[in-house]
Amino acid sequence: MMLKVDDIHVYYGNIHAIKGISFDVNEGEIVSLIGANGAGKSTILKTISGLLRPKTGSIAFMDQDITKLDAHKIVHQGLAHVPEGRRIFLKMTVKENLEMGAFTKPEATKQDFDTVFERFPRLKERQSQVAGTLSGGEQQMLAMGRALMSAPKLLMLDEPSMGLAPILVEQIFDIIKTLHDAGTTILLVEQNAGMALEVASRAYVLETGSIILQGTGAELADSEDIKKAYLGG
Repeated sequence: MMLKVDDIHVYYGNIHAIKGISFDVNEGEIVSLIGANGAGKSTILKTISGLLRPKTGSIAFMDQDITKLDAHKIVHQGLAHVPEGRRIFLKMTVKENLEMGAFTKPEATKQDFDTVFERFPRLKERQSQVAGTLSGGEQQMLAMGRALMSAPKLLMLDEPSMGLAPILVEQIFDIIKTLHDAGTTILLVEQNAGMALEVASRAYVLETGSIILQGTGAELADSEDIKKAYLGG
């Protein structure tokens, strides 16, 4: 098991945001977390990556307890987080942004760049362009490429399709499938439940800080409750 989240409770001040959630991610899987806005999906990713601390419960990655580790140390363990809203460095070039993603290494190698440029040819064409001038889809590709520069064992993606035109959403999900086929394990938080279930090995459905359903992507996509609540069925 690559990631094990065990009975975590997370608070924002007095607000009980995550209520005893447990789940796991095995090597080679795409695991999707779906649910409405405010269900706690992004909070879970922030807690795993060390940006938030659970009040109780534990998180283990590659059999190491990372519950109290600082965020930068968690990246060193091989876990990369692409945050909601991309959070790229808008005034830096594409190449400089990618270099920032390789901060866990003494220096970024040509091989690191080649791997990312192979996955994202658009970034190769625009490597000297200032990141703030890229389109929304290109900025999402850059955020994902930057995370891949650290050669993560587990890639966590928070709402990668948010704010993108439908054709770009298709592109981003094609890239997610390609990364997975190349051996990257992925934990995906996504409001586009249809796409998230289509690519998922397994998925968990969240509602107000609790897991209410779990199953394979196909099982949940066929569930009448899920169709009604999330797939417009």
